[in-house]
Amino acid sequence: MEPGPVCRCLLVPVVLCIYANRIVCGASDRRTFNTGLRVKDHSHIVAQHNRLRSRVEPMAANMQKMEWDEDLASLAAQRAATCHSDPSPHQPPLHHIGWNTHYSAYGSHPFYDVIDSWFEEGRDFLYATGQCKANATCQHYTQLVWATSSRVGCASQTCPKGGEVWTTFVCAYHPGGNWEVNGLLVTPYKSGLSCSLCTSSMSGCLRLWDHVGGLCEIPRNPCRMSCGQHGQLNISSCKCKCDPGFTGHFCQVRCSVPCVRGRFREEECSCLCDAGYGGAECAEKVQFPLHSCDVMIDGDCFVVSSDAEGYYGARSRCQQERGAILAHIYNQKVQDMLAFYLSRLDTSNEVPNADFETRNFWIGLTFKPPKESFRWDTGEKPSFSSFAFGQPDNQGFGNCVELQASSAFNWNDQRCRTRNRYVCQHEGMSCRDMERRSSGGRSRALQ
Repeated sequence: MEPGPVCRCLLVPVVLCIYANRIVCGASDRRTFNTGLRVKDHSHIVAQHNRLRSRVEPMAANMQKMEWDEDLASLAAQRAATCHSDPSPHQPPLHHIGWNTHYSAYGSHPFYDVIDSWFEEGRDFLYATGQCKANATCQHYTQLVWATSSRVGCASQTCPKGGEVWTTFVCAYHPGGNWEVNGLLVTPYKSGLSCSLCTSSMSGCLRLWDHVGGLCEIPRNPCRMSCGQHGQLNISSCKCKCDPGFTGHFCQVRCSVPCVRGRFREEECSCLCDAGYGGAECAEKVQFPLHSCDVMIDGDCFVVSSDAEGYYGARSRCQQERGAILAHIYNQKVQDMLAFYLSRLDTSNEVPNADFETRNFWIGLTFKPPKESFRWDTGEKPSFSSFAFGQPDNQGFGNCVELQASSAFNWNDQRCRTRNRYVCQHEGMSCRDMERRSSGGRSRALQ
């Protein structure tokens, strides 16, 4: 008996760019493609992903709950329909998507077994080193358990291969994983008590009867706060409207800051310093030469300071380098790669001071009371955030945002005068220029 049609070639206006086992979507139409799956298969695939993600060893502290995504399923169907022929890159990435793909003889394995086989690769993954055992494959496993991959879409397709009929299984994940920093794989998740390192936007903890650990999820009741005696809570927006003379997320701080070498910015309850001066009160002379690039991400160079400053002192020092700003984190890829790099600094993270010691790092994000929102130093409103569980909790009293070491370098709002190290960002340079520049200056390598 001859089999029915085994492969349908789809010609669609889509731009797909592949890197390793990751793919980034530049532009595509919004039509739905046949995934080869039934609706009930969607819920089974998601449930299986979440069950397996809850069972990683060691236990995950920041593993997020996964949900089905039709757009990702459509992309998976497009890739499966190519029958082993990967599309070619055309333009720079706009969205980071991860991929898992499997081929097997037609009818030999259901999708359930395929996903289990990806998870079984975890037996060869050494969490302590972040590496796979010699001559083994772990990339399907690390993508399946990538903590911040919170959406999935899958598809299957029958395809001809060597005169036989095979089945292609494909799952697409967003945000994608399996990133590398300086040749080392970023650890797919943070170990610890389940849900202990969830971000503020996913402060809920899902644990079903067949789960071992909990999964971070959007809480059912996100508005758990009080505006105290000097503000009124807007229940629909979960924000406080403060009385005159008060600021902060909970309207708990009177706003008054002396500016020695600069002007007072009432909307931020902070100082805008004159050129060459920094610190919370613009009273400190600043100099900050950047010598090299510690981490290059999507064409941007990120440099970690060796000294500690208040927020505005840190911002002024970054500005001493042409085009340098305090780091802006626009997506999960940048967050994951910076967090991984900073975690590898170990004890060199600590900056002893006569009256202070910190392991946290400033980034270029502050709370703007008049706008009732956090804004990057450029004035942009963040489209991505990674606040730690329970944060932000003291806006106004802590208008400035740091990468908090004790929360896996998720974000925390802090008093701007706190002395932290900081991460500067500037436009990247060519490899040749970078080697020439770093050969005469500072060089930092992962231990």
